[in-house]
Amino acid sequence: MADVVDKATRSRMMSGIRSKDTYPETFVRKGLHAQGFRYRLHVKGLPGSPDIVLPKYGALISIMGCFWHGHDCRYFKVPTTRTDFWLKKIEENRARDARNLASLQAKGWRTLVVWECAIRAGGKVKPSLDVIALISEWLRSGAISAELNETGMLEG
Repeated sequence: MADVVDKATRSRMMSGIRSKDTYPETFVRKGLHAQGFRYRLHVKGLPGSPDIVLPKYGALISIMGCFWHGHDCRYFKVPTTRTDFWLKKIEENRARDARNLASLQAKGWRTLVVWECAIRAGGKVKPSLDVIALISEWLRSGAISAELNETGMLEG
């Protein structure tokens, strides 16, 4: 199936997709700050420069886009054009994520992955899941690793 927009339009659309300061990331940052948590952003000295670093808690939070990181949820659909390219790219992203998380844990960091689907529901914040409360609870719990998706917290 051919793309529904021309090449120049697609290029413009793709270049507008940010890797930092996305809606899910700013939502989590604002919520944590309102709860009194203080953090650093995108620390370059750590593998993968995690989105949120909370040194006081020895914890890192990575906020993952469901499409770009191949999450098994309603926000991930394999594109119908250039399928091989996209599958390879997403698999490389997954492998890099796994390497970075393993490296961070080996350095003694606690890791939390927050998936986009935990925050978005039809473009709005999911009202049935208090994402910030779950993250706060995890930070205070001392658990080594976890994932937060649209169904809730999954301990690693």
